[in-house]
Amino acid sequence: MSRFHGPLGMGGAPLGNLFDVVEEDDAAASLHAAWNAGIRHFDTAPHYGAGLSEHRMGAALRLRPRDEYTLSTKVGRMLAAAQDVPEHDQGFVRALPFRRTFDYSAAAARRSIEDSLQRMGLSRIDIVYIHDVSEDWHGPDWTRRIEEAMTGAAVALTELRREGVIRAWGLGVNLVAPCLVALERAQPDLFLIAGRYTLLDHTALAELFPACAAKGVKCVLGGPYNSGLLAGGTTFNYETAPPDIAARAQAIRAICERHGVDIKAAALQFCAAHPQVEAIIPGGRTAAEVTENAAMMKAPIPAALWPDLRKAGLIPDAAPTPA
Repeated sequence: MSRFHGPLGMGGAPLGNLFDVVEEDDAAASLHAAWNAGIRHFDTAPHYGAGLSEHRMGAALRLRPRDEYTLSTKVGRMLAAAQDVPEHDQGFVRALPFRRTFDYSAAAARRSIEDSLQRMGLSRIDIVYIHDVSEDWHGPDWTRRIEEAMTGAAVALTELRREGVIRAWGLGVNLVAPCLVALERAQPDLFLIAGRYTLLDHTALAELFPACAAKGVKCVLGGPYNSGLLAGGTTFNYETAPPDIAARAQAIRAICERHGVDIKAAALQFCAAHPQVEAIIPGGRTAAEVTENAAMMKAPIPAALWPDLRKAGLIPDAAPTPA
């Protein structure tokens, strides 16, 4: 068994009101459903609703025995109280009244962890990721930001790991390039990479996974549905899916339907089949979504599905598939 108690975890971005409001009762019910489904791996971040996801996750997990679950959060953004935060802010709706500021220094990392513990009302975080230190958030300035993180937050997290304050650390990003830098510059334990190894996007397969294997570093996969396109939605990487990507998703769906397979089950189980992948963390807004994710992870899939997807050129020959 992995440090995550199994392949399926729960991502906390939706609990920060990502794109739409999740009511308090629904947030609590989704976390309760996750626990009842056997999920024991929970991921959150200060960025998600400017602390809202951490508050909600802490409120639920405080009721559980601390040694029975694994909790991860992130550093890289500091929160400061503000009275003029817009209702829609960086993808989140009705976030808490705090302004986010990027800071990848060692001091900020230590302070961020203390702030997260306070927000969640817990005494321990197991895994800490350096968040969004990548080009999609910083543009060309990402190279300066990754240098700041490697000489700042990474040093602090390595010390905290040695002291036993945290169990592991890595990067939580949407792109491969920062992970390759971290492998060369530091000693991370794992990466949370979102959307870069899915049924639709195989970016991590060629370079990141072999580089991680060489250093004994595992990966957690966020965004296994590519923000919705592989779960019946129309968005890919949080934007309207381009026509070619939408057509590819439809081709995958058609083959899945021919085999009597829900595309969501294929999406989750494809991700879990790679030996470099330690866990997958889809989000869930409601108890029904979380319960469905757990069911999709265990749904039977005919072995013939995977060769048909290969023959159609929809998954690479090098991609491992479920036995």
